[in-house]
Amino acid sequence: EFQPGLYQAPTHRKFANPAPLGLSAFALTTFVLSLVNLQTRGVAEPNIALSLAYGYGGLIQLLAGMWEMAVANTFGATALSSYGGFWISYAIILTPSFNVLGDYSEAADISSVLGFFLIGWFIFTFILLMLTLRSTVMFFLLFLTLDLAFLFLATSEFASSNGDKASAVGLQKAGGVFGLFAAFLAWYNAFAGIADTSNSFFIIPVFHFPWSEKAREARVKSERETV
Repeated sequence: EFQPGLYQAPTHRKFANPAPLGLSAFALTTFVLSLVNLQTRGVAEPNIALSLAYGYGGLIQLLAGMWEMAVANTFGATALSSYGGFWISYAIILTPSFNVLGDYSEAADISSVLGFFLIGWFIFTFILLMLTLRSTVMFFLLFLTLDLAFLFLATSEFASSNGDKASAVGLQKAGGVFGLFAAFLAWYNAFAGIADTSNSFFIIPVFHFPWSEKAREARVKSERETV
């Protein structure tokens, strides 16, 4: 379940687990944009990410977040719905017809407001990161790398607003690296949420923190079996 801490899944669930869908939507959209941020193969314009940001990372992830509400998962609903909103709002910013940045006459001002936008998401992601400390290592690493991606991308915009283009490019690429890590970790967690003995020959570990409830339950079970 896409839920840290003490969480009891509904006994009689009427819906499938929506978390892998939301994680997959987040992963693919983040993967493509991060390659652009790294200027892979010389590509520096993020326009290709617009279709994913609207359709997959945006709409589908938002729907997955709404379905998380149906299975009583507050954390999953908050995270997936919010990042779905992030992608839609990011796509709106990049869509010329919306002219979101049209009133900013100076390039420095545009970079500054984009930095404000990204630093807000850094703060929000940090809050979610703190809520994963009683879950799994892979879950924690997903939010850690995503948070660092937002931080580097925000500071890249601030460096650009100050006229430091070299630092801006370097920070943007650093954000791209951590974005790729976040994308692959999201796919990893999605696979962990889908794979079971009915569809996979192996189950990948998610590494519960030793202080988490599930880790304690596993230790108690192991102790009982050895007695």
